[in-house]
Amino acid sequence: MDDPPAGRVASGPPAGRSRVSDILDLERLGAGLFRGRSGWGSSTRVFGGEVAGQALMAAGRTVPDQRRVHSLHAYFLRPGDSSEPIDYQVDPIRDGGSFTTRRTVALQRGEPIFHLSASFHMEEDGYDHQVPHLDAPPPEDLPPAEVTIAEADEATRAWFAAGLGNFPFDLRFAEELPRIATMRGEAGAPAHRFWFRSAERLPDTPLLHDCALTYASDILLLASALPPHRTVIGSPGLQFASLDHAVWTHARFRADDWLFYQQEGAWAGGARALCRGSLFDRSGRLVASVMQEGLIRPRRDRAR
Repeated sequence: MDDPPAGRVASGPPAGRSRVSDILDLERLGAGLFRGRSGWGSSTRVFGGEVAGQALMAAGRTVPDQRRVHSLHAYFLRPGDSSEPIDYQVDPIRDGGSFTTRRTVALQRGEPIFHLSASFHMEEDGYDHQVPHLDAPPPEDLPPAEVTIAEADEATRAWFAAGLGNFPFDLRFAEELPRIATMRGEAGAPAHRFWFRSAERLPDTPLLHDCALTYASDILLLASALPPHRTVIGSPGLQFASLDHAVWTHARFRADDWLFYQQEGAWAGGARALCRGSLFDRSGRLVASVMQEGLIRPRRDRAR
């Protein structure tokens, strides 16, 4: 194998961590029907980005290769069980001259747990500008997330080992993770800023990179609304859940090259929060935008 370009990984993830390519490798059951399995492999709630990435993969496998996803909109309907497979039923809504639209429903035990609509576009030339700009130190100047977390409090280290430490992506935080300040009892700005890339080198398949980015787009996003309120995901006093999720892709990228994710918890109120994100490649080009609304409220005995 040739050496990868600068910044791209050359080998797979650490032992015990799933590969994103394996997570997104769906089994075809029939026309428009696919099956996926969780990379967690235990009886925990399915990570939202995982089901979103698999649902997009199912949709994309029914679309001509020359058309690449430019937007997806999704709703989380029920918690998924990572110990059981998820079936994805794709509805071929429309095949137009420039755009293709697909709808995917994720089912578990016969019930829908997730719904995604995605639009694919044949690449064209057009006007070009962007307003947000990259403002971050290069990833080579930052320590791996494992090094950063090793110096944190015990509760944060345990949270990382059970969660982010299992993700099939390498992470590097641009500043102190707000969760660490929260554990010290401090309020912080509603924001996260970090680099990420697939922990394995990925093949030159655009759909796989799009689905990997979709998977990663859910990492920490809802949590970016919490620092001002001195609470964290996993707190026994907090009830949280992703409600909907949207991604727009703007430019070609590779998910195994470093991408910078700038997240902002833009609003919270009425037991909900709205979070947004911008993703840049190393050159500063805006490659994707993300929005998510989620449930965040003091825990009480009440179903969503």
